Amino acid sequence: MTLATMGLPRALHSITGKSVLVFTKSSGFEHDVVKRIGAKPSIVEQAVTSLGKRHGFHVSATKDGRIFDAKELSEYAAILFFTTGDLTIPGNDQNPPISRPGKQSLLEAVRGGTGFVGIHAAADTFHTQPDPPDNSNRYLAHGEQSDPYIRMLGGEFITHGSTPRLQTANLIINDPQFPGLEGVSSPVGLTDEWYSLKDFRTDLHVILTLDTKGLKGEPYERALYPITWLRREGKGRVFYTAIGDRPENWSNSFFLALLGGGIRWTIGAVKASLDPNLTRAAPGFHDIPPRLKAQGF
Repeated sequence: MTLATMGLPRALHSITGKSVLVFTKSSGFEHDVVKRIGAKPSIVEQAVTSLGKRHGFHVSATKDGRIFDAKELSEYAAILFFTTGDLTIPGNDQNPPISRPGKQSLLEAVRGGTGFVGIHAAADTFHTQPDPPDNSNRYLAHGEQSDPYIRMLGGEFITHGSTPRLQTANLIINDPQFPGLEGVSSPVGLTDEWYSLKDFRTDLHVILTLDTKGLKGEPYERALYPITWLRREGKGRVFYTAIGDRPENWSNSFFLALLGGGIRWTIGAVKASLDPNLTRAAPGFHDIPPRLKAQGF
């Protein structure tokens, strides 16, 4: 199967040079930043395209999961996910899902050397099963039994605060030499919807940790934990950041510099440390927060 026979957007064809595929299917909750209004590209698509023009990589975007069954998948230097839910079902946005072989193709592509960029809700994707409506399984540490996608990504979303949902937090820079962060003073204050995460791979190179002091709600009743990291999956380079819920952060210079560095590293355009520093950066990374009293999100 090819992109042409699938009838996917023409932007996904005739790829040259270093190319990044932006995939924003929402089988679960659809965030405002990935919504398309008419023919206008989403906030995420516009921002990553601007980064591509600045740094010299080509960007294609789709919400059609059939791309992962297409032979042209191998032509992308990196794949970027801002997604939610079990992407093998149509779900909320009703766009064509990823087939089960397509999910395997994704994982094999990354292991074979394709870069992977996960943003925010990419950690709220392909949850370890079963994933009942009460979210009870998300409060358990599954370790090596986690879904293979979660293992590849390096961590899994548990929950986020609901009252208030948005909070200003301090981000501690654990790698001040990361491309784009040179010269940035730590900590950095930022307002966003902060994910509480678990099942961190022990080989993570942590770039940013979330300082939980002063944050309100059960999700943050824990020691500080990684919020942005790098790791290798086979030959593939994996970058994840939990920042990205708020539309205004997609024009924030700190976030865009961080994301630009992450994308460039995954496609091999810049170098970055891969020193496993999880236990130094976040010695309490094993913490699981208490259950939310109200599942209001």
